[in-house]
Amino acid sequence: MSTIKLRSEIPGPKSRSLSNRREQAVPRGLSHGTPIYVAKAEGAWIEDVDGNRYLDFAGGIGCINVGHRRDEVVEAVKEQLDRYLHTCVQVTPYESYVRLAERMNEVTPGKFAKKTFFVNSGAEAVENAVKIARAYTKRPSIIAFEDAFHGRTMMTLALTSKTHPYKAGFAPFPSEVYRVPFAYCYRCSYSMKYPECDLYCVQHLEDTFKRVVANEQVAAVIAEPVLGEGGFVAPPADYFKVLLELCHKHGILFIADEVQSGFGRTGAMFACERYGIAPDLIVAAKSLGGGLPLAAVTGRAEIMDAPGPGGLGGTFAGNPLSCAAALAVMDLFEKEDLLARANRLGDHFQRRAREWQRRWPLIGDVRGLGGMQAIELVQSQETKVPASEETKKISQYCYEHGLITITAGSYSNVIRVLVPLVIATEQMDEALDVLESAIASVCEKKRAVEQMV
Repeated sequence: MSTIKLRSEIPGPKSRSLSNRREQAVPRGLSHGTPIYVAKAEGAWIEDVDGNRYLDFAGGIGCINVGHRRDEVVEAVKEQLDRYLHTCVQVTPYESYVRLAERMNEVTPGKFAKKTFFVNSGAEAVENAVKIARAYTKRPSIIAFEDAFHGRTMMTLALTSKTHPYKAGFAPFPSEVYRVPFAYCYRCSYSMKYPECDLYCVQHLEDTFKRVVANEQVAAVIAEPVLGEGGFVAPPADYFKVLLELCHKHGILFIADEVQSGFGRTGAMFACERYGIAPDLIVAAKSLGGGLPLAAVTGRAEIMDAPGPGGLGGTFAGNPLSCAAALAVMDLFEKEDLLARANRLGDHFQRRAREWQRRWPLIGDVRGLGGMQAIELVQSQETKVPASEETKKISQYCYEHGLITITAGSYSNVIRVLVPLVIATEQMDEALDVLESAIASVCEKKRAVEQMV
């Protein structure tokens, strides 16, 4: 039986009415990917206010790995509601915060003593990771990567790469942030090929230390193990081991931003495990809270203890409801084989997408790890010119036919898959059928236009 059910035009009258109200009440800077207003969500589907039901390939931008309204998460939150809502852990602490920190110390990569601190969002966690790294190393500078996304606060905007819409008009940004190319092999900044390149993009850091910023000034290098907003770019298998060795050679910390790639998304609890590394600091958020706002900074105990008492904190940071939800998420990953499910979903997507790539020149690259998959769209597979407008049209076709998708990439030409890991195989096929129809429709119209010219 089909999960997708379309009962009105898309968007429907109630969604259109809410859009009109929103235009009057909400600033335009808060954009949205679809004109659809949600009434209900369960598992891997969303129902809008007009009664239309969609399959969800966005997952709240990667926040719903265990599924919408997972029973165990909802029950944990309800139980906490009956006890208390807020006390502020900095005034009257509570056991669930400590227990969740203990669990984070256990599940994150690295066989060394760790400590964990909680905040509200991924950007806030990145900000605090930078603070902690500077406090520990007594150094000011941070190295980030091209195509990176680390958040929308001022420090994280300095770390973020993409200019529009994130950075334009908001300068000046905090100083002592330096940017270098990432291992984006499909669009190599040095026009080289892996493995013949010998990971030149990593080795080039030594040149950066001579010509841009001295290594003894650098507190940390921060990277997403798989780029998120940058287009779901997964570097070669040996990339991060070489990068980590180079960092430690110079006394530089490595911060892994696993806000989007963590909590099972790549088929491992954290993407760092796929690369066989243990970062000095690891940032987690999104699916950690099972749908509630929560983020964490976990790291080597001696590094985490660098800030003095009162140096870290936040009124709502690690609030009791989010801690309860996160503990339920942790239990689900222990009880269910969600990591294997992520890998099966990834394989399933790759098989379909590789066939699309053979059929349609619009698809330049198919890539990803586990359940973190994407296709990059180009005008032709030879030129690799980004097909940004075609990507927008595919996304629109999808939501008009019952599939919620989101785009990514510095050129907005990547369609990414962040489907809840609990999606049934039949639902996955139904969603992929819509995406395939969208690609076919756009390719046919593109070909017709080209023939007319």
